[in-house]
Amino acid sequence: MRFEIMRLDDVDGTAVDSTVVDAASVNRMVQQAAAIGQRLYIRPTESTAS
Repeated sequence: MRFEIMRLDDVDGTAVDSTVVDAASVNRMVQQAAAIGQRLYIRPTESTAS
């Protein structure tokens, strides 16, 4: 499963940038964001057929 992770602006909460990662990478990104006090929005993404 893949997730979109959006980094949120500290002032108004708008998405500053986003990245799509696999489930195994979500925990690492959350830990990094927590270490520096960064706010994230995480949602599952549609899987694309290839």
